Amino acid sequence: MSKPVIDVNNLPYADGDFYSFEALLSQKERDRLEEIRQFLRTEVKPHATGWWNDSTFPKDLIPKLAELDVMSPVRRQGYSNLFAGLMHAEFTRADTSIATFMGVHDGLFTGSIEELASPEQQEAWLPDIYSMKKIGAFGLTEPLGGSDVAGGTRTTARREGDSWIINGAKRWIGNATFSDWVVIYARDLADNQVKGFLVDTTLKGYSATKIENKIALRTVENADITLENLVVHDDFHLKGANSFKDTNKVLKVTRLSVAWQAVGQQLAAFDVARRYAVERHQFGRPLASFQLVQQQLVEMLGNTVSSLGMMVRLAQLEDEGQAKDEQSALAKAFTTARMRETVAMGRSLLGGNGIVTDYEMAKIFSDAEAVYSYEGTHEINTLVTGRAITGIAAFV
Repeated sequence: MSKPVIDVNNLPYADGDFYSFEALLSQKERDRLEEIRQFLRTEVKPHATGWWNDSTFPKDLIPKLAELDVMSPVRRQGYSNLFAGLMHAEFTRADTSIATFMGVHDGLFTGSIEELASPEQQEAWLPDIYSMKKIGAFGLTEPLGGSDVAGGTRTTARREGDSWIINGAKRWIGNATFSDWVVIYARDLADNQVKGFLVDTTLKGYSATKIENKIALRTVENADITLENLVVHDDFHLKGANSFKDTNKVLKVTRLSVAWQAVGQQLAAFDVARRYAVERHQFGRPLASFQLVQQQLVEMLGNTVSSLGMMVRLAQLEDEGQAKDEQSALAKAFTTARMRETVAMGRSLLGGNGIVTDYEMAKIFSDAEAVYSYEGTHEINTLVTGRAITGIAAFV
């Protein structure tokens, strides 16, 4: 007996957006999102697994991304935060590594300049950043400092005349092996406050070494950075970056981007799992005909939709200027926890094929571990939220 042929793309609810949140966008934004999706389908998705397997970043993609013109969609282009979030989720859905590259360059790095540089500095730097003629990185995490870096920044800056002398080390810095600039956060020895500096990566005293042997985000070139008596003119001190509270203004926004990545990861896992369940046959029947398989798919969908609903509301609060730090923290903690469950169910559903990248799910599953950890661990974001609802801090 021949097996029935099912067109997965034309099934009802072929998209993980089960409640049609995308309909909240304007028509202009929906059209633009579809244009971006088409780019990702042709320029990213077909190549993503190969890049990941080879652990190489496709630098020839950067001019194509520049032509797509997706930089700073809210501040520069006037789109809603909901559009920006859904766009980031779509980038992640196509490939988490490329989404992370954009999150570093357009989020952490560009966000630092947009939020903390003076108007004169912004006028001088942002045109090349927006056009992607200059690629940036964000240097905050250190070899011995992750969650505690707010009060434990070991990289130092010492003022000497019109310059600053920077010494220290940074770790896990995405893009830093090939970026033109990197924003370095360092503790000022004079007042013990964390300050930000735009560093040209060609300067003497700067070196970056690619971190090898990763099991997640293999396409991203994370680096160990060494800063040895690096001299930076005061013109490159970000004039609005004079304490860690200033740095946190950037992290509040980019934490939302990572939560949107958790949505994109779940959409990707659901895409792969649903297709596999419909097309794969066991015991002469599609996997999708078994009750326990349908249960797993529905649980994956429920996690995805609940995460998406939270992020849609938070984007609306951002558009209204009402979003709070603790709401970003809860979103990152909640969505990444649901993501971990979702990708694990997806990997299990594919059985043995779920551990090879040929079927995509292994890459999705592995990349989720990085999303779970960066931009504030699940534990730290949980405690930030706990502090907000109890008034008691459970960490220093």
